[in-house]
Amino acid sequence: MQWAFIQIIANYPNYIEKYYSNGLYIYVSRFFRILFGWLPFSIGDLLYLSLIILIIRAIISVIKTKKINFKRTVYKVLGISSIIFFVFHFNWGLNYFRVPLNETLNIEKENYSNTELINFTKKLILKTNEIHVSITKNDTILIENPASKKEIKESAQLAYNELESNFPQFSYKNPKVKHSLFSVPLTYMGFAGYLNPITNEAQVNSLIPKNNYAATVCHEIAHQVGIASESEANFVGYLAATHSKDKYFNYSGYSLALRYSLFEVYRKDSVQFENLKPLINKGILKDFKQSQDFWESYHNWTEKYFKTFYDNYLKANKQKDGIKGYNKLVTLLINYYKTKDI
Repeated sequence: MQWAFIQIIANYPNYIEKYYSNGLYIYVSRFFRILFGWLPFSIGDLLYLSLIILIIRAIISVIKTKKINFKRTVYKVLGISSIIFFVFHFNWGLNYFRVPLNETLNIEKENYSNTELINFTKKLILKTNEIHVSITKNDTILIENPASKKEIKESAQLAYNELESNFPQFSYKNPKVKHSLFSVPLTYMGFAGYLNPITNEAQVNSLIPKNNYAATVCHEIAHQVGIASESEANFVGYLAATHSKDKYFNYSGYSLALRYSLFEVYRKDSVQFENLKPLINKGILKDFKQSQDFWESYHNWTEKYFKTFYDNYLKANKQKDGIKGYNKLVTLLINYYKTKDI
């Protein structure tokens, strides 16, 4: 019955936008941030760990006794699944079916041409170069953010305060972002962070390079604000980072957008990609290389299976592009900047 209800309500995004995303959810999310925010660790991570332990114990019990009450087990699994399904959608999941961000922000939804992509990427290179030099005073030096990751997490609130002055719908009260207890396995899975949809806790991988860290924190906060789509969370995280008065946040936001744009250029025209590379400050290229080396050092055969699982999870929640949807950030950016300067 719950599944049927979700299939029906998903066809009415305006109602979800008005009564859930901009109504009930605002109070639900703030309640959980107040309830769990004072704790230095993630309750959601502990719930995940408890679930894993219970599953392992159940498997061991079956192996030892070689007995299983099939009917009772099915009832148990369905009962627990039903509760999780309800809590997931009530606490956060209905945001997957809200009105697309491009509509609420009046951004055109048009595919871009190769020429538009190249021109936009050139502008993005100039802007990122500018921010880079304003920090390092030298275009060959790698940026080293002097702030601790704890300080960066705390500064993200200020970034969202600045964003709220132009976009009131992204108001972020009772802030709290935590480091994941599973940062090491998370890195092996290839993920920089996530939002626990049961407890509404935003977790960031504590191991990721610091220059990527600010944009990642802003991305996870966007999920807390109620932006479920990954590409839209990337976009809102980018806006928050680039609206900040902190130049290191600005650099993290612009370099994030530049990486996605360059990837799209490479995917569509590798020759143009090679032509654009010399335009980028050497210090920025060093930063990109450092980030690439970090992820490659943890790359392993299991990563593709975790990403396949997450891809299917997104598709099950009406995100038809799955994990590839992250790259839609470029479409949002190009259309957003059609009427304004970077």
